[in-house]
Amino acid sequence: MDVRDYLRAVRRSWWLVLLAVMVGLGVAALVTVQTKPRYVASVTYFVTVPNQGVSEAYQGGIFMQQRVKSYADLLESDRLAQSVVAKNPLGLTAEEVQARIGASTVPDTVLLRGTVTDTDATRALRLTEAVSAQFVELVKAVETPPEGRTAPIKVEVISGPRVSSVPVSPKPPLNLSVGGLAGLLVGIGLAVLRTRFDNRLRDAVGLQRATGSPLLGEIPFDPAARTAPLIVGDAASSPRAEAVRKLRTNLRFVDVHEPARVIAVTSALQGEGKTTLSCNLAIALAEAGWRVALVDADLRRPKVAEYLNLEASVGLTDVLLGDVSVGDVVQRWGDKSLLVLPAGSVPPNPSELLGSKAMADLLLVLRESADIVVIDTAPLRTVTDGVVVAVQADGALVVSRYGRTDRGQIAAAAQALQSVSVRMLGCVLNMAKLGRAETDQYESYRIDVPPAPAAAPAERMGPPAAATSSSGFFGQERAADPTQELTRLRR
Repeated sequence: MDVRDYLRAVRRSWWLVLLAVMVGLGVAALVTVQTKPRYVASVTYFVTVPNQGVSEAYQGGIFMQQRVKSYADLLESDRLAQSVVAKNPLGLTAEEVQARIGASTVPDTVLLRGTVTDTDATRALRLTEAVSAQFVELVKAVETPPEGRTAPIKVEVISGPRVSSVPVSPKPPLNLSVGGLAGLLVGIGLAVLRTRFDNRLRDAVGLQRATGSPLLGEIPFDPAARTAPLIVGDAASSPRAEAVRKLRTNLRFVDVHEPARVIAVTSALQGEGKTTLSCNLAIALAEAGWRVALVDADLRRPKVAEYLNLEASVGLTDVLLGDVSVGDVVQRWGDKSLLVLPAGSVPPNPSELLGSKAMADLLLVLRESADIVVIDTAPLRTVTDGVVVAVQADGALVVSRYGRTDRGQIAAAAQALQSVSVRMLGCVLNMAKLGRAETDQYESYRIDVPPAPAAAPAERMGPPAAATSSSGFFGQERAADPTQELTRLRR
């Protein structure tokens, strides 16, 4: 992973990073509140040796710099702590006194600094006073020769004892800073790990690799699609509608030598937006002037009629059972050259019906009467219905939702199609995140058009007002009136 990958991981999991920072700050605040204030009292000693001349002074200074390092250990020794407890009882044991005493030397000097840390400022000062007096006596006792001569080393207090008026710990600003920084680092680490182990599809490159087919479109996420899924009205000038038109163009040129006129739209799982894409793709194709037939072949959970506001009581199931003819149930949607065949009633054996000869005959009828047929099928990883329909189509278009399907699921769905030699036209990444730059570019080229009158609910198929011959989706001539063609071919 490079720097950009890390930045993308943090941006994608920003809530995780924020949560980690908040937890770090909370822990730091809790530790700060529960920690008792600690005060430090200090005293500074000057260690010297009597001398008679410059040469002796220099040699004595070198000697004392080495000697003073041993005094630091002596200041923290249990012997001094026992002496302090014996002479100045403060309600502490020798071990507690020893734990409170600290010592440090000033480099390249003969200065020794002693400190006493305690939760009580008064006791810290009293203990430091006792330590300073007893340490001078202890050094004198240690350094005095056995013959009773004068000690060659002298220790004097030159600063202190004094106690700080402000506690040295806890330090709220420092604690909160450390807690926040630790939380930030932990959050970034969790975000990176989440990205590394997250197998869900979040980019077009991963989708292409998983399916082994070209990417034909990226449909951006649109919050308004939840209540207005179709690209009509105000949504017709949205980035989502433009992405569907781009998909229409790419689908037109996916293979000019072997054009696909019957397209099965499917997905690996339910809830990936395949039905919405099927409806919008059919609308976009019809807006371009082609005669389009939209078939709802998801007989288990049909949604096409609901999205298009059509009569859903009879449809594909009834046609396949021979109860009605296709010309009696196919419906025209609005004023466009779009004919819709709803799913109809839910049968007990969808797979058998979709794989029957009646289905093959129906697709032949639709192929002869429309320029292009779009079939909405069931998810591939749920049931086998989608594969059964895709085998009879000219190709399959696989839809995958951003951040929902993992690579293993979409790869297994693609393998299910390839195992029965279904032609993979391409894949579509649905509900993708659109960058700010792309949004701004679209807005700068957007054309606001006056809203068109609301399309009337679908009506039963009847002859159009003016039937004229039109070129097919791939340049082939089709009948001027699909209604008459369906009536002629139905049995």
